[in-house]
Amino acid sequence: MHKVTLWNSLGNELQEFKPIVPGKVSIYVCGPTVYSSPHIGNFRPAIVFDVLRRLFISLGYQVTYVSNYTDVDDKIIARAKELGIKEGALTEQVIKEYATLIDQIGCLQPDVKPRPTTYMPEIISYIEDLVKNGSAYAVDGDVYFRISSIAGYGELSGNTPEQLLNGARIEVNSKKESPIDFALWKKTDEGIQWNTPWSLGRPGWHTECCVMINSIFKDQNGLIDIHGGGFDLKFPHHENEMAQAKAHNHNKLAHYWLHNGFININNEKMSKSLGNVLLAKDVVAEYGGLAFRLMMLNAYYRAPVSFSDDTIKEAQVNLEKLQTTYKQLAVQLQLQGVDLKAIKKPDESAFYDAICEDLNTPNALSVLYEENKTANQLLRSRPLNLSALQDSFARLKDYFFVLGLGLQYPNLTEGDRELYNQYLGYKAAKNFAQSDLLREQLIAKGIL
Repeated sequence: MHKVTLWNSLGNELQEFKPIVPGKVSIYVCGPTVYSSPHIGNFRPAIVFDVLRRLFISLGYQVTYVSNYTDVDDKIIARAKELGIKEGALTEQVIKEYATLIDQIGCLQPDVKPRPTTYMPEIISYIEDLVKNGSAYAVDGDVYFRISSIAGYGELSGNTPEQLLNGARIEVNSKKESPIDFALWKKTDEGIQWNTPWSLGRPGWHTECCVMINSIFKDQNGLIDIHGGGFDLKFPHHENEMAQAKAHNHNKLAHYWLHNGFININNEKMSKSLGNVLLAKDVVAEYGGLAFRLMMLNAYYRAPVSFSDDTIKEAQVNLEKLQTTYKQLAVQLQLQGVDLKAIKKPDESAFYDAICEDLNTPNALSVLYEENKTANQLLRSRPLNLSALQDSFARLKDYFFVLGLGLQYPNLTEGDRELYNQYLGYKAAKNFAQSDLLREQLIAKGIL
């Protein structure tokens, strides 16, 4: 099995991946807050960690992949109020759109898609535990985490209590013991609420994720292999999740913390203030989900990725080239009587050497394009080298799975093969009227 190395934000170094449970991998990726139509930035972590998941599957690991929907939030309350609908109606609508887009960009759906609203008893119980052990305190219906109760706060993000206190503003009549303590439970008088020993209210965002991890991976004492998300989540969200895990389970929630870079639009950071936010549904409708995915994979996951008319169109062209070659390989092999499903997974290393080194998709794509070039040369050579064609097909199929480029090939029937051979016969005899007629039929069937 190939050795996988990952850049661990906890320690800021490249580390060899070693699972908690041999042969198994547990992954949790922070999902979207479902208050409005998702933008393309929501899908960078989805694509990055989908490739990581697929890599582990390809290497023979049993993977449990969890990604949540945050369905309790101030933004949800405000947006639902603005639209004059219930919060649940809004979140269901956005979740449905997001899940459809996940399919369209070639991602596997998560094994578990938790929502805070369905884990409220566990969230309340978790906060009660933190209050009992002195890591949290209640004031006027709100509950705050006491950062001074744990050691090593800031080790993930570099934001130590001393630095934060130096930069903190003095809060007048603050309920908090310290300006840097954060909310676990908020007393509210609007929006969805739950009854607790402290107040009618709702949980803090940082608590939702760590409680869902604790609940889903209870057999591992709430400790997972990999926690992922965008770079912007490192602080305060992930730092505060880890703080609660330290206080509640005496672990750091995850062994490996991975963070992806941002998306730039025409070399400018995407932001609402700049008015350059692109909705994912619009991009997918115009360019195609797999072209968008391929464009994303052109950049190393920890670096920014640039979205522009040029980069997405280049991805479209490259995708079309890959699709054409793959289809031609499949057709030629089937015409020669080869059962494509019987072709075994290749034994090779260049692609995996690249992708296993901290998910280096640009280098992996270089191997893919080189293999595509080789396949085209094999298709043009005569006589056909069936063994080499099968090896090339198997490699492309394997690479496409890991990268999530769900390219399809036609499965030929006996009638399809006869039609193709007739087409070749007419073409050889220079009967172009008949060959063109059959060519149109083959195109309509997706064979040419």
